[in-house]
This record gives sequence, C-alpha cells and structure tokens, in this order.
Amino acid sequence: MPSHLVPPSSSTEPPDLAGGPTAAVPPVPQGSALEVLLAFFKLGLTSFGGPVAHLAYFRTEFVERRRWLSDPDYSDLVALCQFLPGPASSQVGAALGLLRAGWRGALAAWAGFTLPSAVLLVLFALGVTQWAVQGASGALHGLKVAAVAVVAQAVLGMARSLCPDRLRAGLAVAAALLVLGLPGTWGQLAAIALGGVVGWRVLNVGPLAPAQHRGYGVSRRAGAVLLALFALLLAALLLWASVADSMVASAMAVFYQAGALVFGGGHVVLPLLQAGVVPPGWVGNDAFLAGYGAAQAVPGPLFTYAAYLGAVMPHPLGGWGGAALMLATIFVPALLLVAGALPFWEVLRQRPAVQRAVGGVNAAMVGILGAALYDPVWTSAVHSRTDFALALAAFGLLVHARWSPVWVVGLAAMAGWWLGR
Repeated sequence: MPSHLVPPSSSTEPPDLAGGPTAAVPPVPQGSALEVLLAFFKLGLTSFGGPVAHLAYFRTEFVERRRWLSDPDYSDLVALCQFLPGPASSQVGAALGLLRAGWRGALAAWAGFTLPSAVLLVLFALGVTQWAVQGASGALHGLKVAAVAVVAQAVLGMARSLCPDRLRAGLAVAAALLVLGLPGTWGQLAAIALGGVVGWRVLNVGPLAPAQHRGYGVSRRAGAVLLALFALLLAALLLWASVADSMVASAMAVFYQAGALVFGGGHVVLPLLQAGVVPPGWVGNDAFLAGYGAAQAVPGPLFTYAAYLGAVMPHPLGGWGGAALMLATIFVPALLLVAGALPFWEVLRQRPAVQRAVGGVNAAMVGILGAALYDPVWTSAVHSRTDFALALAAFGLLVHARWSPVWVVGLAAMAGWWLGR
C-alpha cells in the first residue's frame, strides 16, 4: 500500500482532549495549493445533484483516482461533516484541501468548488435587477415553481433518512407547527432547540464503532482556538446587529447565523435565509424564490445562493461587493467548525448524548424545511392549476424519473416562459 494511504498509528484509548502527549502528530502536506485548486475547480464546474452527489464525486476523484486518502479515512471525514452544521460537501472539500496542502490547500479547495456557481448566480442576480422582471417574467416564475418541486424532493428524502421512527417524525411535525405558529428566525431557533433537547433526553440511537484517524495538520490547541473563534464571531455579530443601526451588521449576523446553525446544509438553509432577508424588505419574495430556483441549475454547493442574495440586496450591499461579503459570511462558520473539530472528532462522535441531540436536531430541521415548503415556497409560486401541474410534473421528473435538477429547472423555466407569453 502506498505510504500516503497508511493511517498513522493510534492507540485504542480515546485521545487526550487537552492536547497532551497522546495527541496525533499532524502530517506534512504532500501537495500544492495549485494542485488542489485545479482539482476542485473541475468539480465546481461539473458537480450537479446536491451534497450527496458531491460526496460521491469527491470519493471517485480523491479516493479512487488521486488516492489522497483511504476509503475508511474518507468515510470517517464524511461522518464528521454530516455531524456538524453547515454545508457538508464544502466542509469535506476544505478538509481534503487541508490534508493535501495545509491551510492554503483548504482555501484553494473552497475557492475552486464554490466560485464557479457563485459567479453564475451573481450574473443571474445582476440580470434580474437590471431588467426588473422579478415578478413579471414567465421564465422566472417557472424557476419559482421548480423550487417547489426541488424543496419537496428534499423534504421527502430527508424525512426518510432523518425521521425513521415515530419520535423523530413527531419532532418534525412539532417543529413545523412551531415555525408556522411563530414565523421568523426565533421560531426556527426554538424548533432547533426543541429537537436538540428532546433528542438528548429521549432519543435512542445505536453506538458508533470507533475508527482510527489520520491527522489533518491541526493540533488540538489550534482546534480549540478555531472553535472559540467560531463562537466569538457568532456572539459578536449578534451583539453588533442588536446595538448598531446598520444593515451590513444585521445582514452579516443573519448569514453567519444561517451558516452556523443549519444541520443538513443545502435546502435547509432556505427558511433561515428567507426569515432573515425577506421580512426586512432587503430582498423581495419573488426575487428570493427566483434565485433559489436558479441555484438548482448551477453546479457546486447550494450555499452559494448567499452570493445571489448579497448581489440583489440594496445599498450599501448589492452587486459584486455584497455578493462577496455574504458568500464569505455564510461559509466562514462552516470552515471554522470543520477545521476546529477535526482533532476532537473521534471522542465527540462516540458520546451518546451528542448522537441523541444531533438526531433530534436533524428531525427538527425536516420539520422546518417542511414548513418552508408551504410558506414561502408554495404560497408564492403556485397560484393556479397550471402552476400546480408544472410543479407536479417537475417533482415527478426529479423523484421518479430521476432526472438531473439542472434539466428539470431548465425545462420549468422554458415552460414558464411559454405559458407566460
């Protein structure tokens, strides 16, 4: 076996969280940031299908073809990123870049995988604002209807995997009712807290098998600093937004909070962002859903939707500057979390209380997304029998015909344009 595939020797005893002599020795990076950037840029241009598909592309590219790490190492890394809030595929990519080329490799992986879709969405946003057709264009209405089908597919798939028993299904229903009864960010945060507490106290999950770990170039002391920085930024932005009469401060708090609190990534970020940017009037609901529909037609992580929102927001945000700021703000917590958690992962994931709490939070997120499927996605897009028929056809193509979202979204936009002539 090639030397770079052999994990470092490790004891069967749990590692010392304080970073004592048992701490894993970080490996020496074996590649260049340019190599990482080019590898992830190719994936950023071609990886359609959402986070699960992205993880499959990563495995093919970095385990089978490039052999940057072994299959068990990759599976363990995926388990960590599924456990953390934030966009799982982007976190896995950043960790792979960190493994291959250190901190510059982590930034290169994020940039290569993220920027292609972000640039496309900003170009779309600039076209939307320039031509002022958010509510009138038939094609954009088709994108909004396509968003109904995409979110419905996400709710169905997440419910099957994250709500396998009556308790978690009940948690999802309770979370949906709570969000519908208490609209806005506070209702969603209350639903997340409810899921975590009930899961921690009541949920029964099976134990995880321990796995050996390789180092990722992050010591436990550095990991603790990164996790502290994550929490400090969250508290500081929320405080700044509460005391300052600043749209920039409020927007950064909303986007950082979304990146820091969303379990499941992707579609689950929709309700948190909608509650943060639509009620204050920063983004119209039609523009919000049109951009969400367009985000389904581009490759890469769905969190790049933040770039679209930043581009369509009013002054002092808007344009390329607003897009860059909101894109960075929503991804920073995810990157801090994954880099900070890597040295501690094996100990944390073995704790039953953590497993139970995360199971409850995941079930609550299904309910939150289900509530968002009704309001604002359904209520803003489906106004007639024709709209319902188009949404149903798009859902059938996604779920039963298993068409790629890019084709379904494109066809929905064309159908919307034709019907709106």
